[in-house]
Amino acid sequence: MVEQIIVPFEGNGAGVGGLTWGQQQVWRAMVEVDSSMSMGGVVPVLDGRTVEDFAAELRFFMSRYGSMRSKLRFGHDGEVTQEVFGSGEATMWVHDARPGEDPAAVADAVFAEWKARNFDYAYEWPIRMAVVRQGGAVTHVIVLVCHLATDGNGLATMIRELGERDPATREPTGPYPAMQPFDLVAAQLERGAQGQTDSAIRYWEGHLRSIRPRRFAPAADRGEPRFRQVVWRSRALLLAGERLAARLGVDAAPVLLAAYAVAFGRVTGGAPFVSQVIVGNRFRPGLADVVSPLAQNGLVVLDVAGVDAGEAVRRARQASTTASKYAYYEPGARLALIKRIAKERGEPVDLAVFYNDRRATLRTATAGAVPSGDEIVAARAETAVVLERPMGFFNEELMINVDDVPDTVQITTEVDTAALAIEDLHALLTEMESFAVEAALDPSAPTAVRDLSESYGSRS
Repeated sequence: MVEQIIVPFEGNGAGVGGLTWGQQQVWRAMVEVDSSMSMGGVVPVLDGRTVEDFAAELRFFMSRYGSMRSKLRFGHDGEVTQEVFGSGEATMWVHDARPGEDPAAVADAVFAEWKARNFDYAYEWPIRMAVVRQGGAVTHVIVLVCHLATDGNGLATMIRELGERDPATREPTGPYPAMQPFDLVAAQLERGAQGQTDSAIRYWEGHLRSIRPRRFAPAADRGEPRFRQVVWRSRALLLAGERLAARLGVDAAPVLLAAYAVAFGRVTGGAPFVSQVIVGNRFRPGLADVVSPLAQNGLVVLDVAGVDAGEAVRRARQASTTASKYAYYEPGARLALIKRIAKERGEPVDLAVFYNDRRATLRTATAGAVPSGDEIVAARAETAVVLERPMGFFNEELMINVDDVPDTVQITTEVDTAALAIEDLHALLTEMESFAVEAALDPSAPTAVRDLSESYGSRS
């Protein structure tokens, strides 16, 4: 049996207007892959919270965050705008598990159905919430949020502020201090923001005019399935990265980016390394706690050919910092630039290689004991592919996602095998580990790039 609980809400920031820069980028991606790119999951309830408690939580989300009260409006000319409502009603579903039925399975089935079904952007609130109840007690809560409403960091803000409510009244302890959607839209229309876009476009244009147009050899039919996902784990890469980071006095993030750049060069023979990177933008003033998608694409151009590991990491750190600086812009301006440069060069510039470090926290060079060489060598035996499966569609050529998984480096990759053979993808991951391990164990730091592409078979 399924019961619907109607949850009334009201909040500030109502109106009709355009999308923020982050929303514009996310919306284009959602349309391209035909997915709401939703976030959420199933959480067991072990603290005795009731249906009424969860209804109050949904009311909190809807009332506090304008992005949760937003629906899209589609103009006849193709223009997409949004309306933020000042009040309304949301629905929370209550699923009753029968005696003897596994409530976790009921919750998983609800989540799977929700995850597979796109949001109705014009008529549905961008948050779905349900609970599973058995014998009168809530056993699980299910939440799914459309990516157009926020990103992972914004979702973390929502969860944190939920826990900061007054325990007696379940009301916020103060007004929402961050910008609501139209506050952010207004800020991005200011003159200073236009200057930020202009600077970013100059940075992108300089690289788009100078880099080689292709990252891989012409597409080749390597059979089916063409699109694949591979999940790979390496504790050795984690430990070696920490050891190398400690030696260089940096955190582990540029070590992993350098490893990717070096491995890419080893496998494809291509130089310099060129990749779009996902930049969260929450380091910018006033954006840390905004509940809205803020991530945009940055551009890393990194030459690691013939340099030692320490220099490769230094260059990766600088390239990442620069890419982040110029990853905040009006998306339409960047798209127009890409089209213009393609026309002027007579061919499109391939930007379909991506890197996304999704880790929320990184252990730094000063945090804890530095891993020993023996620990690193022993850990290599644990390295493994933990999942490999076909994908129905992938709109890029290569995507490297560093997952936020403790005590290991877990990399989820998506690949178009017409661009990069699946064997070469496996080799790339292996070479990422090899670079870090070699550099961590040898204080003299080996040469960063060895061109192994003749062995692997992929040429850029």
